[in-house]
Amino acid sequence: MPSQMRAMKAEQVQRSVRASGEYQADQSALWADISERASRRQAMSPSMAMARIYEKDLPSLHEYLQHFSLVGYQVGAMFTINGEVVGMDAFGRPETFSKVFSKLVQSYALDAIDWIDGNKGDEFGRDDVTDFTKGIFSCKMETHDSVGLGTDCRLESEKLTGFALALDEKILHMSVFARVAGFQGRSQTARMARYSRRSRNRVH
Repeated sequence: MPSQMRAMKAEQVQRSVRASGEYQADQSALWADISERASRRQAMSPSMAMARIYEKDLPSLHEYLQHFSLVGYQVGAMFTINGEVVGMDAFGRPETFSKVFSKLVQSYALDAIDWIDGNKGDEFGRDDVTDFTKGIFSCKMETHDSVGLGTDCRLESEKLTGFALALDEKILHMSVFARVAGFQGRSQTARMARYSRRSRNRVH
């Protein structure tokens, strides 16, 4: 699932938990996002499945994956597109992160392919990463009983949205996404680039 859709789903679930205590996403909104993305990517199918978009972009995804590799004992990663920090994922154990690493890169790469700000540079500084990290600690947090073991933590601020699963006072998994111009800050139709601009987008 593209990182932008994961961010959207996280916000929807947070609203649902807050309102009714149920962990539910707005499926109609998610299907609408898939439909618009499929139209932009010229990957329409009778079932409007995300798999058709993935199939269409598979060559580009393989190209992105060639530029990423794990380092020793890595438990997480922060991702940027065109110099903007757009999200991070972290896990409690290196072996868990290594199992999902390729899928995470593909998740952000799908949005890089479909990103609107194709004319931006790909430079970013340590201050950007520091600001994002500080922003996580500044988020308002709501805790709820998880559907399984542990505690579900919902994170939210003006600039960030995300969630974490904790067990025995340890974080098992955390995902945090930026509310930036390419994602939540614009309408679906306005925030993505035309094909002629997509090749310039860079994910790190």
